[in-house]
Parts: sequence; structure tokens; C-alpha cells
Amino acid sequence: MRDQAGRRRVRRLAIGTAVVLALAGTNGPWVYRFATAQYHQYKINRPKYKAANGHWDIIEFPKEYRQDTIHAALLHTGKVLLVAGSGNNQDNFDARRFDTRIWDPAKGTIKKVPTPNDLFCTGHTQLADGSLLIAGGTKRYEKLKGDVKKAGGVMILYNENPDKPMTLPAGTAFTGRQNGRTFVSQDPVLIPRATKVFDRGGKWLRNNPGYGRVYVEAPLEGSQFETGTQDNYRIRGLTGADARNTYGIAQKLALDKKDFEGIRDAYEFDPVAERYIKVDPMNEARWYPTLTTLSDGRILSVSGLDDIGQLVPGKNEIFDPATRKWTYTTRTRQFPTYPALFLMQNGKIFYSGSNAGYGPADVGREPGIWDVGTNAFAKLPGLGDPTMMETSGTVLLPPAQNEKFMVIGGGGVGESKLSSRKTRLIDLQARSPRFADGPELAKGTRYPQASILPDDTVLVSGGSEDYRGRGDSDILQARLYHPDSNSFTRVADPLVGRNYHSGSILLPDGRVMFFGSDSLYGDKANTRPGKFEQRIEIYTPPYLYRGSRPSLGGGPQTIARGASGTFTSRQAAGIRKVRLVRPSASTHVTDVDQRSIALDFRTSGDRITVRVPENRNLVQSGWYMLFVDDDQGTPSVAQWVKVP
Repeated sequence: MRDQAGRRRVRRLAIGTAVVLALAGTNGPWVYRFATAQYHQYKINRPKYKAANGHWDIIEFPKEYRQDTIHAALLHTGKVLLVAGSGNNQDNFDARRFDTRIWDPAKGTIKKVPTPNDLFCTGHTQLADGSLLIAGGTKRYEKLKGDVKKAGGVMILYNENPDKPMTLPAGTAFTGRQNGRTFVSQDPVLIPRATKVFDRGGKWLRNNPGYGRVYVEAPLEGSQFETGTQDNYRIRGLTGADARNTYGIAQKLALDKKDFEGIRDAYEFDPVAERYIKVDPMNEARWYPTLTTLSDGRILSVSGLDDIGQLVPGKNEIFDPATRKWTYTTRTRQFPTYPALFLMQNGKIFYSGSNAGYGPADVGREPGIWDVGTNAFAKLPGLGDPTMMETSGTVLLPPAQNEKFMVIGGGGVGESKLSSRKTRLIDLQARSPRFADGPELAKGTRYPQASILPDDTVLVSGGSEDYRGRGDSDILQARLYHPDSNSFTRVADPLVGRNYHSGSILLPDGRVMFFGSDSLYGDKANTRPGKFEQRIEIYTPPYLYRGSRPSLGGGPQTIARGASGTFTSRQAAGIRKVRLVRPSASTHVTDVDQRSIALDFRTSGDRITVRVPENRNLVQSGWYMLFVDDDQGTPSVAQWVKVP
């Protein structure tokens, strides 16, 4: 009987082999791909593989909750704020469909949140009370050259009257004195009164006119309304002294491409009430701004495109959370949009040179250390690939006390096809800080996502070789950077490509979530429009496959700088690191909030007593995730701690 059964098994195997061979003869590549995919799934799901490389999982929300997520921030409730605004979709913008979601990764729940304005391409940062400050967004979508039907551009308006300002409503008409062509303003504009100038003896010398700017366009379509030279424009409806004192000057008014325009609106997002609260608007409209926390807890707002689509001319401003109002800084300094600006331990600001684009190629692109108070700017030398800093990422390497930064990848200005494989490192505590090249990436990489992990490694994933993933150039690779050895190790490959409008967030359980991606095209030949990536992907690092993780419980919810707090853990004797990690607020390869601070600690029995450093520039006020790591590098689930 056993011989007959054995013969049947051999016969079945032979038939199966014949079928496979027959299929291979007619459709060999399909059989190979199927077998390869099956083996790949087997391989990446083996426990040993996961313990060395980690694992990726895709989360797809129910259809009614999906959105084009542009911004994401971790809230101290453990939930994630996912902001789309109009989601880079002009149909949504025109219909005023603006989206926000709150996702709870622990419970798997998601809800919609009413969104008050188009918070697409806004700026954001964590506030000391746990709210998220959000400022700027989209007033008007860009128009490409072929889509512009009415000639238009920027009109500079002057008021030579020192006794009163002048307000012009939207729809004001301006007629050229030389060309005779008429253009109409799209928005109201305030032109400040002129300033009287006196000599040292008090004698009046002149009036310096006040000026404003407004976007104007021809009332009708057609190239016949274009102008090619500067002209002085009379303002229809003004008479007498007002007509003499108030006028406009414009250069070329044409059918050229029109850039995005920003808004002044600002909001605080309350993570407990889960709603937006409007605060005082900024003085400048901003689209693509960076918000950075200063030494005293106030928030610096920098760069962006203004309400006429031009780069804000260095007019930076500061938000005071106590008054919820904005004031200009005393001096100007201009940067490209979404500049990577980090608070240093001496209270100054480090600018790495990373940015997300928009702005002249020769203005504000050199890295340096900026004293906001005096406006002094010390340039930093040695940057590798200095002309390819757009769409590069910058991360403060852990632990933050070392004040070492890594700049990752990047590309040429604008829609350049060029991208960089370089990483660049700088130690700001060195006597003469200077960039040096670090380990190279496998490919030139724009839009790399970088997240600090509680074991002091940095997860670097995704990006694309070309602008916005053009030419099917998404990079399905991930690496862990080890600051102690200055080296990368390849880990499991992500399943979803991520380029423009993507980012990553460290979660309280030690996993990393990835969101977004906005490919320009959907195929290698660049013939089909791209589709926004709405799926969330979760990376579980290797340290969560190495056995049980240490527990962490009890302890205070608030610890002051310089003070201590005691927590409990059954594995206290095996704890080797304690890290205080600031939650991320990520967009456009820009996340200046995230940092991981090493805490001194001691253990006794099942107790761990930790001490928070005293430097308020190192430990900014706010909520943090407190992780403890065991001798295998496995972190606990985080405890939320507030530093007042």
C-alpha cells in the first residue's frame, strides 16, 4: 500500500510539473513573476527576516474617509492629525471642499474634522500647551502659461500723502498713462501714508511714499492687453489731491504663468476638543512657510509665497502664544520656501540649506547660523552638492545634545531632473563647524522621509530620483542610519512609492507611519497624469521583532526642566537608554519639530528615575514621548510627559 501511495505522489508531482512546464512554455514570464512574488512574501514574513529588517503594512481607510494628505502631526492624545485642505486639487478648491482627518492608530478609528480654510501647503509646529499652530495656506491656485487667458501681474501702489493712508477695494481699475490699457485689481489693498523725512535740525526734507502691492489683470481675454515695459497708472475714481498723491507702477503685465498665492490666516488645533480655533492672522500671506519654535516659546514664521504669488521679501514675523498675535521681526532675511530651520542650544537658528523650492537660485540658499535678534548670519562651509538642496531632508541626529545634523539627498532648483546621492554631516559643537560628506545613498534622492527612532537610529525611506517621481522614479528602499558608526544598513523595502507631498511620523508604540505622495505622472513614459497616494503605510522596525519589550508605567505627567520623575518597569534593571522624543509635524520634507533627547537615569528595583536637562533651547516646552530601551535596543511603548 505504501508503494502505491508513493507512486501516486510521484505521479501527481509529475503531472503538476508538466502543467507548470506547459504554462512556462506559453507564459513563462508570468509563471516566473508569480513564483518570485510568492517566495518574496514567504521570505519577508519569516520571523528571522523581520527581526533583521522590519516589516511594512498598508492601511487603507474606508472610501468616505480617504483624502490627499499633505500635512501630518502627532498629537499628545496619541492620535494623528492628517490635513489635506484642498489636497492639490483645484476642483476641491473651487468648491471649497477642505479636508482634515483624525486617526487613532491604537484603536484604528478615523473621523472627519471641519476645516475652516484651504490649509494646503500651510506651516505648522507644536505649541507648549499641546496645541498645533497652523499658519498660511492657499488663496489661489497657480495657472500655467497656456492656461492664463487674461494678461496680468503685480502692480506697485504708492501714496505720497503723509496725512492719511489709502484703501482701494477689489475691482479698482488702473489705466496706463503711456499704453492706455486698463487693468483691474483682484483684492482690496491698503497703501500706508507717506513718511515725513527731516534732517538733524528738524527741517523737512521730503516724504517717503507708503506703498502696497496688488495683483491686477485685464478685464478681457487676449494677448492684445499685454504690456512689455514699465508704465505709470492712474487710479480710476480718485480726484483732486488723492489722484495726484496715489498711483500705480507696473512692469510687464502678460500671459505668463501665475504662481500660487498664500493666505494670512492662522489657527490653533486643539487636540482634546479636536477642532480648529482661529487666532490673529499673520501680517504677511504665506504659502509654503516654515514655523520654528524660538528660545522663549514664541514661534518664528519664515518665507512663503504671498498674496500676489511672490516670495515674501524677508519679512519674517513671530507669534506669541500668550497673546495669540503676530509681530514683525526687526530686520529682514529671505529664504526659499519651507526652509529647514532648527533651534540650537545657544538660542540661535541653524539653517541647513534644505528647502522645498520657490525662490531665486541665488538668494538665501547658503547654510548658516542665524541670530534672529541681531540678524547676523554666519555661513557654514563644506556642503556637498550645494546646488542640489531643494527637496533635501534635514534631521537633528540623536541624541540631540550632540547637536549633529544630517542633510539627506536633494535635487536641482525647480523642476530639475538632477538629484543627489549625498548625505552631509555637520557638528555644530565643533570649534569651526564644517559640513562633511557622510555615507552615500544608493540613488540620487529627492523627498527622502527621515524619522528618528527611540533606539537612536534614523529611518530614511522613499523619495524619488526625479522631480515629483517623474519617469516612474520612486525609490522603494529603506535604510537605518547608525550615528555611532556613521553607516547605513538596508532594511525591508516599502511597498508604496513616496515622493512630493509625503512624510513620516514616529508613533508612540515605536512604529513609523508614512503618508501622501503626489506623482506628476503615472507611468514611465510620462504620458498619464499621476494619482495622489491615499494609503497609509506602517513600518515596524526590527527592534519590535526581537522578543518582549520593556514595560513603562506610573510616573508623573509633568516634569520641569532640571527636575526628575520616577516611573516603574518590570525590566528596570535591563534598561540602557531613556529618550525624550518631541512629536513630529511633517510636510514637504520639512519636520523641524522632531528631536530625541537623552535623559540621565538611575534604577532601583522596578523603578526608573529620569532627569530632564535644564537647557530650554534643548528641551522646548511641550509634550514629549518618553521611551526606555532595554539591552537589545527594544523600546517600551511611550509615556506622554509634559515639560512646562
